[in-house]
Amino acid sequence: MTVLYSVLPFLGMLVALIVAHELGHYFTAKLFGVKVLEAGLGYPPRIWGFEWRGTIYSVNWLPLGGFVRLLGEEDPSDPESLAAQPAWKRLIVLFAGSGMNLVLPVLLFALAFMIPRDVPLGPAVIQVVEPGSPAAQASLQPGDQIKELEGREVKNTADAGRIIRLNMGKTIDFKVVRSATGGGEQVLDLPVKARWDPPSNQGPTGIRIANLAATIPQCTTFTNPPPECKPTERQSYNPLKALGKGWTSTWDSLTLARNQIIAIFHGGSGPDVAGPVGIAQATGEVVKESGWQTLLDFAALLSINLAIINVLPLPMLDGGRMAFVILEVIRGGRRIAPEKEAIVHLIGLALIITMAVIVTYFDILRIIGGGSLFE
Repeated sequence: MTVLYSVLPFLGMLVALIVAHELGHYFTAKLFGVKVLEAGLGYPPRIWGFEWRGTIYSVNWLPLGGFVRLLGEEDPSDPESLAAQPAWKRLIVLFAGSGMNLVLPVLLFALAFMIPRDVPLGPAVIQVVEPGSPAAQASLQPGDQIKELEGREVKNTADAGRIIRLNMGKTIDFKVVRSATGGGEQVLDLPVKARWDPPSNQGPTGIRIANLAATIPQCTTFTNPPPECKPTERQSYNPLKALGKGWTSTWDSLTLARNQIIAIFHGGSGPDVAGPVGIAQATGEVVKESGWQTLLDFAALLSINLAIINVLPLPMLDGGRMAFVILEVIRGGRRIAPEKEAIVHLIGLALIITMAVIVTYFDILRIIGGGSLFE
């Protein structure tokens, strides 16, 4: 069962994401007349293959994704090579893989929204306001129910936490409902600053929140609260609305990734780093704890991360190759010698493999110690 929950979903997800990435390169290369030498499922050694219209289509032994091998990625001597194409065509071909990994999450999130799932019921209620925090300065109080943040409806604590993280560094408009003295309710609009680098054990605004049911006395006294303390509703959307929510979720995920990077420069902590072993463990935990439906959300987030990593200007990655093309444009069309570019990418490959070995080592140590990426 451990293999079923970890390795199989991880392999399936990895293959799907990498194949989508390589299809981006494949179709744009074909569109621009670049010769595709081989398109493979899995990595060599080859099990089986056939040639059609000058391209070898193969199935290979290592089931870790796929690849597209183009003619002359650094050598422009052949007119059908990638390197012989105008700079703008090369940039499109090189970016197309990451582009596919940005389009795929929209579809994955949309599919996830179409599948019925249990969603925690709110409303989100403020339990603690840290002294001296932006929330305290804005006069938020324990017991306030959060109805909207920046004009976006807040249905539960997950909504509240996500919207606050999306707006880090900004002043967020909190719309809260507060019980008035003598009965009745007040609706208040309060501006609250979301900090980049809050003190430890405090969020960006300095509040701790819970869904309403979890705040009532009979729920807070239980070590393991009964189901009625965690009420949920069954939720799903039609394809058109799900597609719109898929786009919003993808954009939000990109914004969260950007904010995470900015937070590092403001003194915040960096994201956890994991290799294939760590991601396989996390995949198994997601499936075991939340079911196979949540795997779609996890795959969408992993696809976004794959897109971001691949466009970084690092040797051997698509972004590193794009950097050489951009450098060529800046130099007025003068190319870096192909053999020199090849050496840079070779060094980059060696560094990537070294980093992968180091990350995998720490992944294994964490698993042996009973740790998790989600802790």
